[in-house]
Amino acid sequence: MFMDSGLRPVACPGKTASFRHILVTAPAQGTDTMTTMIHVENVAKEFTLHNQGGVRLPVFDNVNFSVAAGEALVLAGASGAGKSSLLRILYGNYRPTSGTIAITHGGRPIDIVSAVPRTVLDIRRRTLGFVSQFLRVIPRVTALDIVRDPLLARGATPEEASERAKAMLARLNLPQRLWELAPATFSGGEQQRVNIARSFVDPSPIMLIDEPTASLDANNRNVVVRLIAEAREQGSAIVGIFHDEAVREAVATRYLDITDFRKAA
Repeated sequence: MFMDSGLRPVACPGKTASFRHILVTAPAQGTDTMTTMIHVENVAKEFTLHNQGGVRLPVFDNVNFSVAAGEALVLAGASGAGKSSLLRILYGNYRPTSGTIAITHGGRPIDIVSAVPRTVLDIRRRTLGFVSQFLRVIPRVTALDIVRDPLLARGATPEEASERAKAMLARLNLPQRLWELAPATFSGGEQQRVNIARSFVDPSPIMLIDEPTASLDANNRNVVVRLIAEAREQGSAIVGIFHDEAVREAVATRYLDITDFRKAA
């Protein structure tokens, strides 16, 4: 019924050094730090411009990394380095030119690059969430229904789903008078809060996050930072892009500088 990411169905830290191996904080307590949720091996991406004579634009090459349960890997690099492209590859929306991406789903690794569409949809439904800057909704679907939807899909009763959705909307300071309205006429910040509420009302085991605080004030940015921390504490593996330096430093356990891989492309 609803898609929150703007995807089809089926600035970095002020230093020049690579952040690939910097450990900022310890993994969340109570999580199995040996559980690898994402394993990326030899991933490369280039775009072919078919309407411009087949010109090929390399994005990055030989990308390798893993993310464990309870970690938050922040993608660093200048604008245009390929951070958002990498997130979309992890989600299965872009196909890499080469390489494999093993997603731990149902207790076993599945290569999302070669998986059939039905499997990709199941991975997205149960394991892999995408939190984008933008909210895409069907007209006349209320904010409350948008946030309730993933809970209902995962087996919650309508009463439980409504209570949890209301609590999350309240936590993100969305006025109660807006809960029963469709977000099409909301401000950018209000729409972004609905999007965040939907994503964090029941965090996925893996969360891909693309600049979730771009339209938020300081108070709501702090709420989002805490929601990310709580998701980590529950064992979610997180890969994200955060242009706000304070948010980036608050959530990261490691950085991965995409620029290093762009140089090789």
